[in-house]
Amino acid sequence: MTLSEAISKIDELKPNHYTQEQKAKWIEDLDERIKVEIIDTHEGADKVVFKGYDPETDADTVLLVPAPYDEVYVFWLESRIDYSNSEIARYNNSISNYNAAYNAYANYYNR
Repeated sequence: MTLSEAISKIDELKPNHYTQEQKAKWIEDLDERIKVEIIDTHEGADKVVFKGYDPETDADTVLLVPAPYDEVYVFWLESRIDYSNSEIARYNNSISNYNAAYNAYANYYNR
């Protein structure tokens, strides 16, 4: 999944008023976490380059988590939107979906 695909999917599924830059920053936060907590704990981690995403980043940049685990980005963005909107019941549901997707990827990577 690319940066633009993740943002487009969440915009389609959950219309919101947050900027593309804000959503890219949220994705950057997630990929930074994935790099540190999952990828960097294995041999060969130095081969995975992550420099972050800024307004100059190509929208077609491929994100760190591959299919079929890339749904983690949509769940993450959904949880950030719900949290930012103070929609706590929705946030609880979306963060549960995110945690399940994150753990599924972590388990896959660690196998």
